[in-house]
Amino acid sequence: MSAPDFRLTVPPNVKGRSMTLAQTHNLSRFRVAKLAAIFVAELLAVAVVYQFFAQIECHLTGSQTTCDFLRSLVARALVLVAVSAILIQARPVLFAGFMRHAAGHSAPIARVVHFGGVALLLVPLIMAGGGNLGAIFGAAVFPWVAGAGLALVGGLLWAAPWQAWAAVVVQDHYALLPILLAAALVPDLAELALPLWDWQALTTATFMAVAGFLRLFSTAVEVAPVDYVVGVDGFLVHIARQCSGVEGFALVTAFVALYAFIFRGEVRQLRFWLVILPLGLLLSWILNVVRIGALVLIGAHVSPELAVNGFHSYAGWLFFTVLAFALIWFVQMAGWLHYRATEPTQIPLRRDPVAAAIVPFVVFMVVSTFIAAIFPSPGLGFPLITVALMAVTAVLWPVYRTLSGRPDLVPVIAGGVVGVLWVLTAPSPDLMLETAVATMPTMVFAVWAGLRILGTVIFVPLVEEMFFRGYVLQRLDGTNLWQRSAAVLVSSLAFAALHGRWIEAGLAGLLFAGLMLRRGRVADAIWGHIIANAIVAGAAFAQREWSLIS
Repeated sequence: MSAPDFRLTVPPNVKGRSMTLAQTHNLSRFRVAKLAAIFVAELLAVAVVYQFFAQIECHLTGSQTTCDFLRSLVARALVLVAVSAILIQARPVLFAGFMRHAAGHSAPIARVVHFGGVALLLVPLIMAGGGNLGAIFGAAVFPWVAGAGLALVGGLLWAAPWQAWAAVVVQDHYALLPILLAAALVPDLAELALPLWDWQALTTATFMAVAGFLRLFSTAVEVAPVDYVVGVDGFLVHIARQCSGVEGFALVTAFVALYAFIFRGEVRQLRFWLVILPLGLLLSWILNVVRIGALVLIGAHVSPELAVNGFHSYAGWLFFTVLAFALIWFVQMAGWLHYRATEPTQIPLRRDPVAAAIVPFVVFMVVSTFIAAIFPSPGLGFPLITVALMAVTAVLWPVYRTLSGRPDLVPVIAGGVVGVLWVLTAPSPDLMLETAVATMPTMVFAVWAGLRILGTVIFVPLVEEMFFRGYVLQRLDGTNLWQRSAAVLVSSLAFAALHGRWIEAGLAGLLFAGLMLRRGRVADAIWGHIIANAIVAGAAFAQREWSLIS
């Protein structure tokens, strides 16, 4: 007998008027965290799509300041999401009323506005035909600005009604606004603070540390101490003062100061500053040394273009994000830094169906972003995605094992149609990927191909369908025809945007949505996706054309 299929429902004991205050608070906290995870996944998805399918040089647009500001929006938004989550945790009394409003809030129109804004952010890609966005920069500014505005407003109203937001702001005498403004201006504040850390001795120390790091991997390290130039096999970099780690120091200082201010009533300020700031600065400098060393190794042994235009662009923010979350975790775990030590709250993720729909997809996007930063062709790093998804799936297996099992003939046929069309309409092969795979040693190729096929056929369908059909589609779906149509359209467009092949992936998204809605079983959509990916993976293996899998 098969178990009931995956459902996104509120447990019976927290429905209706009998819900206790504690239950309301817990449900609200989870809902806010869930929405934050969705917004972060969207930001990463937009960043990855533009990294793969767009080319833009701000200095060639004629609007350098506007272009730089638009490019910084993703980083600013990530900081705002993180700081907002910290504020809710730090000010439970202030947000108590907000949480009550958020617990039972349902805003289908706000969700449509939000996802419509996200879709509008991708319109310039279609306008440019995947080419140079600099040529249409003036025309692209409007959909970017309008899309960001709609996504922001829709997201806020999705989380809670506007009255709840207004009450929080007014109740705290508008004190939250300067904090959020400071969070949005963290990149600018860090840049202004650079002269405070501009020490020649720091540049010298960084230069020597990078040279030592490179000697761990190569015996042919080239150094020019007078000019602060270091490199391997002809790929040389100049360690200027701005590369010495000063930006990381400024960012860490701004972050620590913001955290100390938000939690000023809970953390012991003297201990906090004497421990967390030096620790953050030291780790920031070490990560900067690793970043520069990795940049040189990628430029020397993989691709100079990837090193300069890919890894150099993403690695700094990626490392800072990891460091920021590590510092937050350390502070929360260290009871001696607080006036009153509290036991960390343990969230039962293993049996949470909503977490099973969202968390693996967030992991998928984060690892994909990392791979895009360090590999010349993302397909080469796909085994890392497989390993990451295997780990997160194992954690959440108690949820996945409850999915209804065997499919009927309809998902098999639908998946077969999608797989065949995907192969027949495949774009030109990725020559870099095909060349790299063809030159792999036999054992390396066996491991790479095995993990590539395993991830493509099993884990990617599970993770993508749980998110796009199991979560997005279900959350947007409603009793009215227009609500269901909007849910199918938005989930399918988001699925197409992730894959970059708008027509093929869009049609596949529509078919998978139909499978989900036909019997109300996300397992049918997963099976259809598995069949499709199995056909594509089989064709890729038979033809030795691995770029078919995209």
